[in-house]
Amino acid sequence: MQFRPLHDRVVVRRIEAEEKSKGGIIIPDTAKEKPQEGEIIAIGSGARDEAGKLVPLDVKAGDRVLFGKWSGTEVKLNGEDLLIMKESDIMGIIG
Repeated sequence: MQFRPLHDRVVVRRIEAEEKSKGGIIIPDTAKEKPQEGEIIAIGSGARDEAGKLVPLDVKAGDRVLFGKWSGTEVKLNGEDLLIMKESDIMGIIG
């Protein structure tokens, strides 16, 4: 199934955090926080400004991004847990 978000929305796959702490302690799943880093899977066509002109998004598929802890809506597509969020929920691109 193909999915394309509308307007200024993006689809993000979370990038899982390390299983161990820096000191070597294994972190159980119940104690882990949800990662705030992800990879853009798909993007919408962009938002419209007041004049009706299409403004393209600053992110593209394949970008690694940081987003807010409570950003987006969790969905399951093709058996995979993904997030759909507005571009404004993204804090930045990891270079």
